[in-house]
Amino acid sequence: MSKPRIVTCFPVTDTQVDQIRAVAGDDYEVLKSSQEAIHEDIFSADIFCGHVKTKKPVDWSSIVSAGRLKWIQSSAAGLDHCLAPPVIDSPIVVSGCSALFSRQVAETSMALLISLVRSMPVFFRAQQKKEYVRRPTDDMHNKKVGIIGFGGNGYRIAGSLRPMVGEIIATDLFPESVRHAVEEGTVDRVLPADGLEDLMSQCDVTIVTLPLSSANEKRIGEDQFSAMKEGAYFINVGRGSVVDQDALIRHLENSRIAGAGIDVADPEPIEADCALWEMDNVVITPHVGAQSAWRVPLTVDFFCENLQNYMAGRPLMNLVDKSLGFPRPKDRVELGGRW
Repeated sequence: MSKPRIVTCFPVTDTQVDQIRAVAGDDYEVLKSSQEAIHEDIFSADIFCGHVKTKKPVDWSSIVSAGRLKWIQSSAAGLDHCLAPPVIDSPIVVSGCSALFSRQVAETSMALLISLVRSMPVFFRAQQKKEYVRRPTDDMHNKKVGIIGFGGNGYRIAGSLRPMVGEIIATDLFPESVRHAVEEGTVDRVLPADGLEDLMSQCDVTIVTLPLSSANEKRIGEDQFSAMKEGAYFINVGRGSVVDQDALIRHLENSRIAGAGIDVADPEPIEADCALWEMDNVVITPHVGAQSAWRVPLTVDFFCENLQNYMAGRPLMNLVDKSLGFPRPKDRVELGGRW
């Protein structure tokens, strides 16, 4: 009888596969798959670690019916690539990389926001024309910042902005679970998830970090942008489909919103004829918020630690509540130290 198998599908090196083998020991065989081969290889997996990015959809229904796969460790924070209805309804355990790259997401958020506040898109365009002309800029100092979704990314963003701005408020589905952030001074207030209109109406900056879920689909649209404080800035480093992009464009065009920083969009890539490309008050990055030179080695380290937990029968880090589409606070990885 063959050994149980771990199948990986993200850009690991042979040395990193050996690192996984060292943890798996004699209990598991480890197969390094590829995007080209994964649609077949995943059927031989008892544990799958990775992210399938091919245009061809994964046949999750057949995989679940085969009954072999027990655990999916996503190599990404986003889980839409694997949380298909058959997986949600199955006993397959799912864990993700939530907050693992929160430092990078915070850096991207800061870059987008500071670019807008200091009018960098205007100056970049002027540079291309060799126009050395002083133009107005805004200030970060004393801005009131709102963060919609206060998981690991939101927490890191708040900590990064804390020395630079005035009040910081956040919304979260589980506000009581993040009261420590208020006590330690990272944020000033945490509102429940349905308080986002209240947040947007009073904040000079709104930063969205919401994960993709059915409840969050187009969660921020016409009503929310209409409630937004006039002249405020809008940053999205969560998921593109959380925002009604047409509504965002309308409010940028009528100047209600001072500027938008967009790392995620819907659709991706942004269509060539989309009005966002031509706006002087928009900064676009191509979904690179979590990009890092350390991404793969950090993911391998995380998987190896979670594999040790799995083999020992201990709780998994970032265990996903499949009904929510993301980990509950008690299951999130604890930030600090190596994470």
